[in-house]
Amino acid sequence: MEFEPGDIRILKALQSEGRLTNQELAERVGMSTSPCWRRVKRLEEAGVIRGYQALVDRRAVGLGVLAFVRVQIDTHSHDEAQRFEREVGELEAVIACYSVAGEADFLLQVVAADLDNYAEFAMTVIRRLPGIKEMHTMFVLKDIKASTILPVQLSSASRSR
Repeated sequence: MEFEPGDIRILKALQSEGRLTNQELAERVGMSTSPCWRRVKRLEEAGVIRGYQALVDRRAVGLGVLAFVRVQIDTHSHDEAQRFEREVGELEAVIACYSVAGEADFLLQVVAADLDNYAEFAMTVIRRLPGIKEMHTMFVLKDIKASTILPVQLSSASRSR
C-alpha cells in the first residue's frame, strides 16, 4: 500500500493517542473531517490499522517480571513448528512470539508476577512444549525503550512518492 503524507500524519497521531475523535484527529493532521474519516476507514480496511487498545503498565497490574526466552526446537518439520506455534499461542503469559533466524528458532516475550511465578511457568509449561531442545532466558532489568509506536515515515511505501 502506498502512503501519502496525510496517511503518515494520521498513523503517527493515532499511534500516539488512539482515542482521538475524528474531529480532533482531523484538526491535528490538518484535514477536514470527511477526508480524514475516509482515510482512516481505508487504512482500517487495508489492515494497516488493525485495531485500537489501551496500553497497560505491566507493573501496575502486578506483572513485575519481563523475560525474553530463546527457544530451539528438536526438529524443523513444518508440523512440529506449527504445533509449537499453536500451543504457544494459547499461553497468556507469552505476550509475543517470533520465529527468528540465528541461534534460536523462536523468541518468546513472557510476563510473570515475580521470579517464582516465572520459574514455575518455565519449568511446568515452557519446558513441556512440543519439541523443545533448548531454552535460554534473559530477564529485563530496566526498560530503556519499550515503544509500540512504529516509525511509519521510514517505511518504503511512504518513501516511494
